[in-house]
This record gives sequence, structure tokens and C-alpha cells, in this order.
Amino acid sequence: MNRRRLIPIVLLVAFVLVAIFTKGFGLFDRDNGELTLNGNVDIRSVDLAFRVPGRISEMPVEEGSKVEAGTVLARLDTRPLTDALNVAEAQIGVASAELDKRVTGNRPQDIAQAAAQVAAAKASLAKASEDYQRRSGLVKTGAVSQAVYDASRAEFLSAQAQLRAAEQALSLQRAGARREDIDSARAERASAVAQRDKARTDLADATITAPSAGTILTRAREPGAIVQAGEAVFTLTIDRPMRVRAYVPEPDLGRISPGMKVLVTTDGNPKSYQGTIGHISPTAEFTPKSVQTEDLRTDLVYRLRIIVTNPDDALRQGQPVTVKVPDARPAKD
Repeated sequence: MNRRRLIPIVLLVAFVLVAIFTKGFGLFDRDNGELTLNGNVDIRSVDLAFRVPGRISEMPVEEGSKVEAGTVLARLDTRPLTDALNVAEAQIGVASAELDKRVTGNRPQDIAQAAAQVAAAKASLAKASEDYQRRSGLVKTGAVSQAVYDASRAEFLSAQAQLRAAEQALSLQRAGARREDIDSARAERASAVAQRDKARTDLADATITAPSAGTILTRAREPGAIVQAGEAVFTLTIDRPMRVRAYVPEPDLGRISPGMKVLVTTDGNPKSYQGTIGHISPTAEFTPKSVQTEDLRTDLVYRLRIIVTNPDDALRQGQPVTVKVPDARPAKD
């Protein structure tokens, strides 16, 4: 080929190559809309424990087991808790009976008995009054001694006091319990009900159930062990919904927004997972100082959360991932 014809061809090829890798012709990744980010699958786990102390009686799941929400993971020996519940229910019976007695008032038999005591006190007072009046005249004539007169007077005064006491007792029987006593009995019953409810709650807390679907990461105790309230027994990883945490540089922050679709890939796995940008942090991370020059602003990154819509067991928590945003807005010059 003629060298003069070859030179224009070489220049044309070079021009095309420059155009492909040059931002000005719109063919570079940041101009054709695609943005590539890096991140990790979020590690989401929860330590599960009993809210009451006791001895573990059973643990039917092992490490690595996949569980659904509500699956029973462990139980305590419930005998002490059941005993406490029985005691609390018995206390409710006692308090209820006392309240009913105060609200209903005294029995007719009790009122009749108090009335009979008043009648007896009146009879005693009548006799003591008669003896006292008769001996008052006799003591002046010397027919009875002063000592006998003084004894008659004392008996008369004692009979008066006994009658007043019997009348007050009859009045109390007829009036029934005071309002304050009824309120106190009602409060005692409410306290007994609260103790019963607490005992029921403690009994329910003797069972650990999975709060959500996931995988048992750690089984920290074994059946027969005595555990304290709040002591971790299992660690459950929560893998649904699966979240990816990625970071976008400050210059590319304006290219993305919540709701954009993304593709998530991992090393050694040919599958691409679909996802959606769910949240972008309003604050920057790794900020070198409070005021940045244009050069320093390029070091700022913003955390974003991505919800993976079609995860499988090949995508594991903590795994590094690559996130591509196909529809990212074009980068500014």
C-alpha cells in the first residue's frame, strides 16, 4: 500500500481510539450513564436471650440452621415460673374475697348479734341504776355502808359505758366498711392481678422464638446450662431483606438518587443481582476538615443503602460487591 494513503488511515484509527476513551465524545462510562461503585453486603445480626433467669431445658436448632419467624429456638425449665404463677393466682382469690366482704357489708347475723349486746347492756344499766338509786337513800340513814354505796355507783357508771360501747359497735355493723377500707381492698386486688400478669409474662419469656427469618450464626449455650437474664444464647443473622452498603464519591453524588435500579455482582459468581437504591446518607464520611478545597472535596464519600430484590444463598453477609448504576445521570465536566 502507498505510504501516503496509509498515513490518513493511521490518523483516522488514532482519532477513533481517542474518541472512545475521551470524555468529550460521550463514550466513556461516566458519560454514557453507567456508574460503578464498591461496597459490602450488610452484616445484620441479633443476639437472642431469655428475659428471665433459669435452666435451659431444650434447644432444638443447631448452628447454620435456617429458621422462619416464630420458630422456637430454646426453652427454660418452666416449673419455678409455673409455681410463681399459681401463687399469684391464689393471692388474687384472697384479695377478691376481702374486697367482696368489704363491699357487701356485714352479715345480718353480725348486726343482730350487736343489737343483742346493746339490749343486754341496757338491761345491765337498768339494774345498776336501780341499785344505785336505792342505796343512795340508804347510805344517808346508815342502812348501808359507804363502801357498798360506792360500789353501786361504780357499777352504774360501768354499765353506762358498756351500753355506749355496744351502741357504737351496732352502729359500725350497720354502716359496714369505710370507703377508705374498700379502696384499700380494691388496691390490694389490683396489686395481686399485676403480680399474676407479671408471672404470666415471665412464663412466656421462658421461650426464645426467632424474631424474623434468618440463619443461626452462633449457638452459645447448651441444654442444662443455667443462664441469667439477657445472657446471649443464640446469634441470628437476618438476611431478608438483603442490603448492600456502598459509597459514592462526592463528585458523583448528583448522578444518583433513591429509587434508581442497580446491578450487584461478586467475585467468582457469574450471576448479577438486581437491586434498588433505597437511601443516601445526608452527611459525608472521611471528611478531612470542615472546609474543603475543590481538590479535597473529591475525597468525600456518601454512604448509600441498596436493597437486593433477588438474593440467594451465594450472596453472603459481609461479602465485597461491585455495584453498577446503568441509569446514572451524566457526569459534569
